[in-house]
Amino acid sequence: MPVIVIANPKGGSGKSTLSTNVAGFFASRGHAVMLGDADVQQSSRLWLGLRPAEAATITTWELQADLVLTAKPPRGTTHVVIDTPGGLGGWRFKEVVSRADKLLIPIMPSIFDMYASQTFIEQLREVTKTSKTKLGIVGMRVDERTIAASKLREFMDKLDVPIIGFLRDTQYYLHMAAHGLSLFDLTPSKVQKDLQQWQVICEWLES
Repeated sequence: MPVIVIANPKGGSGKSTLSTNVAGFFASRGHAVMLGDADVQQSSRLWLGLRPAEAATITTWELQADLVLTAKPPRGTTHVVIDTPGGLGGWRFKEVVSRADKLLIPIMPSIFDMYASQTFIEQLREVTKTSKTKLGIVGMRVDERTIAASKLREFMDKLDVPIIGFLRDTQYYLHMAAHGLSLFDLTPSKVQKDLQQWQVICEWLES
């Protein structure tokens, strides 16, 4: 059962946006998905509460946000996505990373966000040296053709962590979140440009 963890110590980096859409992708493929929310803000749980009954089913766990190790996915779950809090560190950091088959790190392309994430990424690389956990960066709210995207690539090359893809700055994500929906719940023709951006991320998730 693959476990995908979305993590970044900086608040407002796009963790919940990425988590809900990764869960939505797996659900759209017919998988039995659990979206676990380890953040005290419980943004992903709120999103699940807004999700319409006719949308592809995504379940969650019942636990306090801190107690990830005590959580068990509902019976029949085939794919797990975990949304983590900002400031993730200490035993919680090691606990969540130990669960991950793949770990996605959303990063905004500003110098402040990149440097705020540097120590965390270096810690991740150290912790995952002896595991099979795959790390990947997703550039958030950025056009991959811009100078900002190039700077992010240069920065990540130094840290030796691959950039899996870029997601543009669009109001679609805000509107979808308000209704408990992901990009993969919409008519493809309406979000064709965004689905093209997700294609490489989806391929990485399924590889």
